[in-house]
Amino acid sequence: MAGRAAEPQVIWARPERTGRGPRPAYTRADIAAAAVRIADAEGLDAVSMRRVAAELGCGTMSLYNYVPRKEDLYELMVDAAGGEHELWEPSGDWRADMLRAAHQTRALMHRHPWLPRLMSPVYGFSPNSLRYLEHCLACLDTLPGSYGTKLELIAILNGIVTTYVTNELATAERTRSLPWSQEQEDAVRIAYLGGRIATGEYPRMAAAFAEDAGPIDLEAVFERAIGRMLDGFEPRD
Repeated sequence: MAGRAAEPQVIWARPERTGRGPRPAYTRADIAAAAVRIADAEGLDAVSMRRVAAELGCGTMSLYNYVPRKEDLYELMVDAAGGEHELWEPSGDWRADMLRAAHQTRALMHRHPWLPRLMSPVYGFSPNSLRYLEHCLACLDTLPGSYGTKLELIAILNGIVTTYVTNELATAERTRSLPWSQEQEDAVRIAYLGGRIATGEYPRMAAAFAEDAGPIDLEAVFERAIGRMLDGFEPRD
């Protein structure tokens, strides 16, 4: 039975398959693709070594020859998803490129709703992650400042996108579980909120709703959130 290693390991530093024997029947890409298919269809909690082995048509213990730990399987999945990033020629406009990166990452997380749960610095140095990080740094070549500052920008950007998408996914999941439509619930809650505002107990909230009664443009909110973050990295005279 495979157990947790006594020392930290990096799967990318290991050969594709350990031990002796015939030529490996599967690649890490095969294993990652199987795990991603399961997670996309049934969620991250459905991913197990047993399920992935069954998807591939091999024994569970055989899979441990390729992937020693479940944590390694997760890392393969994150790398596989990261391979979907489009790497474009930097435009010379670092803000535009970072906004494009934010939109692309958001779309990627919606294609793979399990991905936000695995967004961790621990999984941030796989081959595809490194390629994407290098690409983002190239997009930031026109931004004055140290590489440390630029790496901080990328980390904050990814954090904002991850938080935003996590909320979007949670809202969508809740909506699917309701016995009524989202529009019906919104109408009831807006009516209640309007009644509370009308009492005069919340004058600032009343002023806020008078300025903009909605509905909220979530796409515009996303772009403003990214833009305001990028404002903090603009060079100062």
